[in-house]
Amino acid sequence: MTTRSASTSTLDHLLTEIEHRNPAQPEFLQAAHEVLETLAPVLAARPEYAEAGLVERLVEPERQVIFRVPWQDDRGRVHVNRGFRVEFNSALGPYKGGLRFHPSVDLGVIKFLGFEQIFKNALTGLGIGGGKGGSDFDPHGRSDAEVMRFCQSFMTELYRHIGEHTDVPAGDIGVGGREIGYLFGQYRRITNRWEAGVLTGKGAGWGGSLIRPEATGYGNVLFAAAMLRERGEDLEGQTAVVSGSGNVAIYTIEKLAALGANAVTCSDSSGYVVDEKGIDLGLLKQVKEVERGRVDTYAERRGSSARFVPGGRVWEVPADIALPSATQNELDENDAAALIRNGVKAVSEGANMPATPEAVHLLQRSGVAFGPGKAANAGGVAVSALEMAQNHARTSWTAARVEEELTRIMNDIHTTCHETAERYGAPGDYVTGANIAGFERVADAMLAQGVI
Repeated sequence: MTTRSASTSTLDHLLTEIEHRNPAQPEFLQAAHEVLETLAPVLAARPEYAEAGLVERLVEPERQVIFRVPWQDDRGRVHVNRGFRVEFNSALGPYKGGLRFHPSVDLGVIKFLGFEQIFKNALTGLGIGGGKGGSDFDPHGRSDAEVMRFCQSFMTELYRHIGEHTDVPAGDIGVGGREIGYLFGQYRRITNRWEAGVLTGKGAGWGGSLIRPEATGYGNVLFAAAMLRERGEDLEGQTAVVSGSGNVAIYTIEKLAALGANAVTCSDSSGYVVDEKGIDLGLLKQVKEVERGRVDTYAERRGSSARFVPGGRVWEVPADIALPSATQNELDENDAAALIRNGVKAVSEGANMPATPEAVHLLQRSGVAFGPGKAANAGGVAVSALEMAQNHARTSWTAARVEEELTRIMNDIHTTCHETAERYGAPGDYVTGANIAGFERVADAMLAQGVI
């Protein structure tokens, strides 16, 4: 048996063991499969990784915290939600990863997100480990006072597990500036410390970084642009389909426009909007960020150029590039086939694992440039790390400086993934490049620090 065949056999055995030890966690198992199936070449080239049991340690979180979150609504009724924090790997630095408040949140979802975060954070080169957290609380339709009471209860337990040198949460789906503010206020109240670096995504006037709200969307567009440049093209004049209408989608649309592309869609759980003139960013921000409304309201106000498709699939709309920016597994094999039929050139993941494995394989086989989320959407956590640096120095940077750093980081991530894929015999395969490059950085640190 060759060294590579032996490595593949070892990984297959490990995947079977992971499935046995983590039942009813499909998202985590999907993420683990996606990474491990690409690692055989690097384990064959670096046998010391296998000898030290690095992969076995990598797939097991260093710490998993689950807790109840009791809170009262405006009518005095008591509710009990479940809170999570999975501190997955700290070999490169303090755990770093967002908090998600959404009814779909369970341990498997948080573990999948935390596992992805290990590699994403490693790719930034900014010295941050991987973690994730959240709750099955749904902030949609809740008053500010109810959200505040929930956040205060959530932080009353979480505070004992986090800190600027230990674990630094940020926002994710359902956790924006409002929620970060309430969480930070409760942390400060309990600890009696102004520890700005304990949370990122804060308001610009009290320790936050400029460009942080925009960073994930901006970074994804920059990664897509780098993939196109590798093929001798650019974004100028390209038509784009974008899913979602939250923070990531909005700033993806904004950056596309800045680079000369035209985004014609947005969506939410009710359906999608296609706007022949291109999405009116000001109107979308008003509906989603100010009024917290639905995308059908956008279509009603926009006029004849826009139509709302209830329950439809945004991937039906012909486009040159696609940027899934909503949630996991939103783009399946049938969607990928529709994109390919309509001539898509590149797909870049703004959300975490939005494309199913079958969709990814079909896109790659068809020659579509595919940017995996752990590389393409790393801009958000990159600017979070820059926010940590500003907090540590008790200073703030200009928007221009932050955006310059973000652009450099995203271009470096693209180069790293592209060159790593070529080095391991998979030219143009950004999935393999991202997985191996992130793994090597974490594995080298784990190897140096011993069996812990």
